[in-house]
Amino acid sequence: MDVLIRSNYEEMCICAARIIAALVREKPNAVLGLATGSTPIGTYRELMRMHCEEGLDFSGVTTFNLDEYLGIGQDLSKSYAEDQSYARFMWEELFRGIEIPLEQTHVPDGLTEDPEALCAWYEDAIRQAGGIDLQLLGIGRDGHWGFNEPGTSLASRTQVVALTKQTLDDNWESFYCKTGCKREDMPCFAITMGIGTILEARHVLMLASGSKKVDIVARALEGPVTSQVTASAIQLHPGTVTVILDEAAAAKLAHTDHYRHVERLKSQYHVHKASC
Repeated sequence: MDVLIRSNYEEMCICAARIIAALVREKPNAVLGLATGSTPIGTYRELMRMHCEEGLDFSGVTTFNLDEYLGIGQDLSKSYAEDQSYARFMWEELFRGIEIPLEQTHVPDGLTEDPEALCAWYEDAIRQAGGIDLQLLGIGRDGHWGFNEPGTSLASRTQVVALTKQTLDDNWESFYCKTGCKREDMPCFAITMGIGTILEARHVLMLASGSKKVDIVARALEGPVTSQVTASAIQLHPGTVTVILDEAAAAKLAHTDHYRHVERLKSQYHVHKASC
């Protein structure tokens, strides 16, 4: 596991975007796993800049998003403030800015009439695409990936989950309180890739920034592997793992000197394919 520590959020996002861009240039038909939330927005904006200014081509790329609320879906007839679906988020924050064919993008259908069948289809669609080459992740304040709340099996597959009070409170604060809808109208269930699904990605790229994430980052990266902190499963990944943190999120890690030493060595011997 490579842990890269950057001075601030902007540098973290540029580093992440360069890693993703290097993969897309090397493998134009790459399969990307994508995340929503505030953490990846800077990375998405840098990828859009690369597309517009450097010709980074996403026309052959396929994407799969981690999750979606159950009971809502993208509705382009509504304003961004009214439509809080993750499908809409991805359209606004990335897809329209990189001109990727929408038929090559996949977000779980929150309006499905058969959620269980949709979950099975999503797993099969990932397999049919050849698996995920790189999965981009954030980390929730309680250590979750996607909507895999504390207690989720580390072998779980794409599934319907009930959202915890912490997640509902965070989502209300971040999104729904701005729309004018009532607190009780928020979705309480979601469809999410499972931890087992995520761990099958060939490269896991996790981002975290800010002091609010400092405790959970230390638990996930250096604490015991436990279903109570589902992101701790990153320690089990058998392939390539890159964690990019800003200084604030890395402040309580016990082994920062080692992480910096390893990065210097790998940079010296050109082990990293993308320079951050």
